[in-house]
Amino acid sequence: MTELAYDDTQDFENADRGFVAAPTVPQVTDAAGAVVWDTQAYGFLEADCPPSAHPSLWRQGRLCARAGLYRVTEGIYQVRGLDLSNMTLVEGNHGVLVIDPLISVETAAAALALYQEHRGRRPVSGLIYTHSHGDHFGGSRAIVPHGSEGGIPVLAPEGFLEQAVAENVYAGGAMSRRAVYMYGTGLPKGPRGQIGVGLGTTTSTGTISLVRPTIDVTHTGQEETIDGVRIIFQLTPGTEAPAEMNILFPGHRALCVAENATHTLHNILTLRGAVVRDARVWAHYLNEVMDFSAGQADVAFASHHWPTWGEDAITGLLTGQRDLYAYLHDQTLRLLNRGLTGAEIAEEMVLPPALERSWPARGYYGSVSHNVKAIYQRYMGWFDGNPAHLWEHPPVATARRHTDDYGGIEAITARGLEYAAAGDLRFAATLLNHAVFAHPDDAAAREALASVYDRLGHGAENGTWRNFYLTGAAELRGSVGEVPMDPGNPEVAMALTVGQLIDSLAVRVDGPRAWDSDLTIDWHLTDEGHTWRLTLSNGALTHRTVPADRPRPAAPDLAMTLTRPQLLAALDGRGLDGIATEGDPAALDRLLSLLDTPDPDFPIVTP
Repeated sequence: MTELAYDDTQDFENADRGFVAAPTVPQVTDAAGAVVWDTQAYGFLEADCPPSAHPSLWRQGRLCARAGLYRVTEGIYQVRGLDLSNMTLVEGNHGVLVIDPLISVETAAAALALYQEHRGRRPVSGLIYTHSHGDHFGGSRAIVPHGSEGGIPVLAPEGFLEQAVAENVYAGGAMSRRAVYMYGTGLPKGPRGQIGVGLGTTTSTGTISLVRPTIDVTHTGQEETIDGVRIIFQLTPGTEAPAEMNILFPGHRALCVAENATHTLHNILTLRGAVVRDARVWAHYLNEVMDFSAGQADVAFASHHWPTWGEDAITGLLTGQRDLYAYLHDQTLRLLNRGLTGAEIAEEMVLPPALERSWPARGYYGSVSHNVKAIYQRYMGWFDGNPAHLWEHPPVATARRHTDDYGGIEAITARGLEYAAAGDLRFAATLLNHAVFAHPDDAAAREALASVYDRLGHGAENGTWRNFYLTGAAELRGSVGEVPMDPGNPEVAMALTVGQLIDSLAVRVDGPRAWDSDLTIDWHLTDEGHTWRLTLSNGALTHRTVPADRPRPAAPDLAMTLTRPQLLAALDGRGLDGIATEGDPAALDRLLSLLDTPDPDFPIVTP
């Protein structure tokens, strides 16, 4: 086991450096008075690490729990610890540029107020999104209120808007549910519960918004001057997000590395689910940013964690992160080409000693194990080449057979507990998982598996693994807790392309119920000047655009002439008032009646 330098206090010194002030109000609430963020929730981390937590993750939790306004360098400040992510503020000639306005409008407003309390009420003169994940744009309406859009430039990497909403179009329900487990949202915060996620403490639960970009960054080297601040961009698509960019402030000798280089091993595939990221490309852009910023930065900061000061330290961080992703990628490919499967490679993979000992390379958010499996998946898919795995029974059927072969529920539960007592928690979890899936109502089996998940969670260095294990244990014991779910925001819905909007309906069509339904519906959107034809056939909803210079195909069951807001209202079941229609108005109702209703609270660790 690698010996870690717990006596190295450099991260703590950097996390505290430039401290200006703590939040004036420890809790952030929404308009109804509900708490959406609590800066005091992690005060327990100041105590010594208990047996119920990995000391390395406890250390990371302490660092992430620091909250307040911090001076990064002359003219650049960060608000940290008011959400999962950081808000950065760059002072211009007359106002302030805001980078990444957190997850929620409420926390972003609190962060901006904290800055203005100590730096004066400078007006917002620009907004920059580093990338397309919700914890970097959701609070944007606190920064650019309705009615002020015209005077405030909003900059984002090319493709930002499409990617920002696309992630939730197809698998948003499942991803949101799994995020509850990944972030430990329903767990109590404390030494035996949620102590952070490695990238930060947790996610806020306020109002999500999305202000559209007005300036696209389309190429590396693009320069913009906003409120007297000179900015040079490096595009890094396909790294931590599909649309992402690093930012150099040469006048401040400061480099923003977005979420491409943080103080943890990041995810190649996040446990909540996503498209697999490209570790090779990630390493390439980290190499490029060192040339891009060479000799021009005395501090590097990201949208999570704390800054790094000094050219040598910046080079060390970027080099280590580059080598980390490159090594995982290349060694996974080397071993898969020798015939090893993803699980086998994950078991065999060991980082070089210098990376293994490096705090920023520790697996607090991503892990070597699940990242290696993700890289294998990216190249080889789900199948490991063993024909025994081509047509396996699904989990419940497999579990019943295993349970019967072990002599029944009591026997397999007892055997699982024996493995747990011997310290083989991994195989204990395998056996007890079979027991629960075979007999989900058996209280003894559920508690046995929950106790194993407790032990696995308490021993995990990875924050998201800990949260998954402990939330799984909570589900087995009856509940994952009350988890507030954001009802959605019309601005996010308005950002969907019409194609994405139709796709969001298509993936909800209950295919078997729709087998015998044939429908065609035309949407002519007057504010976009295009017509889309939706066709439901054989349980599949497809669409195509109808060019204006071509004759319309055969008459549809329903033709609708309307605006985007009217369309969203109609799809929300609010009728066709004010919409010009031809054909059968009931056709839309028939389509909507065939849509599946998402279940936001489906179980994960029980059938």
